[in-house]
Amino acid sequence: MSFDPDRVETVTFDSYSTIVDVASAVEALEGRVEDPERAADHWRAHSLLYTMVANEIDEYEPFYEMNRHAATNALALFGDGEVDEATRDEVTSVYHDLHVFEDVRSGMDRLADEYDLYVVSNGNPEMLATMVEQADIGDLLVDTVSADEVETFKPHPEIYRHAAGRTGTPIEKLAHVSAGWFDVHGSKHAGMQAVWVNRDGGPFVTYGPRPDLEVESFHELADELGV
Repeated sequence: MSFDPDRVETVTFDSYSTIVDVASAVEALEGRVEDPERAADHWRAHSLLYTMVANEIDEYEPFYEMNRHAATNALALFGDGEVDEATRDEVTSVYHDLHVFEDVRSGMDRLADEYDLYVVSNGNPEMLATMVEQADIGDLLVDTVSADEVETFKPHPEIYRHAAGRTGTPIEKLAHVSAGWFDVHGSKHAGMQAVWVNRDGGPFVTYGPRPDLEVESFHELADELGV
């Protein structure tokens, strides 16, 4: 299916890797492990893996706690094997201070002139509050929608259906914007139009459906929507 701008009434955005750069978490690992970049990749991958396992076994913990678990694992695997609580908590706190992609504020400002904008995220409310402040987008958003509200993580369809209800928009009239391939699959499967923001210039995964639209920035999405 190709992207249909005329169907779009509301635009929702993922947070981590889409609005803020999770790769900047490598800075919190520098001096603590031998290979900060690999450790950061492992940390991110395992935090997402834990959420998907939690969905399957119906054992929810807020996303920040999932990040703590994954940070502990990364520090132990790539460090000396000993991880104290203070170090783990200091490292995990970087998720309150991630770098913001340069196109976020200006691109969302263009979109907000014509559409209601929401963030739909695995992040718990405390994480989202600091992310919105860090990105300086609070005045552009109608609200944030957290997995905490349904205790279910992406890419389960429940969170996307919940988002449609919270926004008051028929799900087929939502465009969901994400840099995460699994989030693209989840939102598309639930009935949204899925927009993939290609943040690293790489190819989309070979598994599953293609996004309805691929863009390199929020400005390119605004162009597609004619705003």
